[in-house]
Parts: sequence; structure tokens; C-alpha cells
Amino acid sequence: MDLPEPSLAPLQRTAARVLEDRATVLFLGLAAFFCVNAVLAEFIGVKIFALEDTLGIQPLQWNLFGQSGSLNFTAGTLLWPIVFIMTDTINEYYGRRGVRFISWLAAGLIAYGFAFAFVAIHLAPASWWVGVAKEQGVPDYQAAFSAVFGQGLWTIWGSLIAFIVGQLVDVSIFHRIRRATGERHAWLRATGSTAVSQLVDSFVVLYIAFVLGPQHWKLSLFFAVGSLNYCYKMLAAIALIPLLYLARVGIHAYLGHERAHELCEQAAMEAAL
Repeated sequence: MDLPEPSLAPLQRTAARVLEDRATVLFLGLAAFFCVNAVLAEFIGVKIFALEDTLGIQPLQWNLFGQSGSLNFTAGTLLWPIVFIMTDTINEYYGRRGVRFISWLAAGLIAYGFAFAFVAIHLAPASWWVGVAKEQGVPDYQAAFSAVFGQGLWTIWGSLIAFIVGQLVDVSIFHRIRRATGERHAWLRATGSTAVSQLVDSFVVLYIAFVLGPQHWKLSLFFAVGSLNYCYKMLAAIALIPLLYLARVGIHAYLGHERAHELCEQAAMEAAL
């Protein structure tokens, strides 16, 4: 006797209900935006840009720990402040579990991206493609591709470790401040958690990549560059505080004040356990 095939209707209704839940859709959107910013920051971070030249001003010639020079940063620093805002926003509404989930997801995607970049580097290039950009000043496209996407393993591991440690520190400090301030002073817990987490992040990545790594930076150079990077990130984080409040306004408008408040309370209660 033939058994009737199970109906897919209950599963379809369940999937529809999940996607109709605005809090779930919001989390998926925030997680996706967070991950793409984190991955993109890693890949464009190979470029070092001169801040003064970009702004069209004279070099400031900083002098720290016996080191001096102009203000040079990785292009990835353009995106990391956005990642900080996303971290604090997700932390506010989805708590530690939400931040840990997206942090490990982003770290996995970064590793996945670098793995395939290395595979792509070792693919045999088409002979015509190697010289296709000569007129643009790139005589060997394969060498350029390898240099841009083939960041050293020390840099990759340093960046991944610093990212995870920084995120875990951020979520912990964020909720410590939240327990002391309640729902007030969102700027304080966002900036305070960023101040501590990025102090860790800024120095861990440089220490692993450039002190322990093959370049063996002097400690004076390590502290000078780390301090400049940290100051830049903090100034950017402070400048983006209005964006944090704008995100809160948008989330409350999308979810409704009652649902948004409920998520904040749940996140706070989970952090207190």
C-alpha cells in the first residue's frame, strides 16, 4: 500500500513565519553587512595610504617613541569604524550570543576568502592576461595579483586573532557599562567598549604580524605605529557616534518601540547570567 507523501505546506509556513519576523530579518541584515565589511576591510587593508596627501595638507611629521614620519594607514581602517558600530548595534539588541555568532562567522569567512585567494594565486595565468595591463603601468598582472591578494600568513593570522579577541573584549565591556548605565548613554557603552577592544586589537595584530613575523619590527616602531592606529580608530569611532544613534532610530522605527525595547532587555538579561 502506497503511503501518502508528506505535505511541504507546514515547512513552508514555518519558513514564511521566520522571514516575517522583523527581528530575525533585521539580524540577518546586520550580520550580512557586518561580515561583508569585515571581509572587505581585510582584503583592502593591503594598501597603505597617506592621510595628509589624501586630504591635501602638509605632512604632520609625527614623532613617537623615537620614530617619526607622516600619517600612513591601511585602507582597511576606513571600514573598521563601521564594524565597531555594527558590533555595538548587534550587541545592544541581540546580546553576547549575537555578537559571538557574527564574529566567528566573519572570521570563518575571512579565512575562507584568503584560502581561495591563495588558490587563485597558484592557478596558471593565461599568457595574454599577464601583460594585459602594461599600458596602465602594470607589466606583470600575475605578480601584481599575487602581491595584492597574497598577504603573508603572519598578517592573516595576526588579523584574525586580533579580530576575535577584540570582539570578545568589546562585548564584555559593553555589557559591563550597560549594567551600570541601563538604557541611557548608548554613546558611552559604545565608545567605552571600542576604546578597550581596539586597544587590544590595534596592538595584537601588529605584534603578531610585524614583531613576531619575518619583519621583526623594533618595539619602538611597534608602539609608535600601534598608537597612531589606535588614535585614528578612536577618533573615527567618536565621529561616528551620530551614526550609532541614527541606527537606533531606524531599528526602533522598523521593529516598533515595544519590540526593540524587548530585545534590549533580553540582551541585557542574557549578559547578566
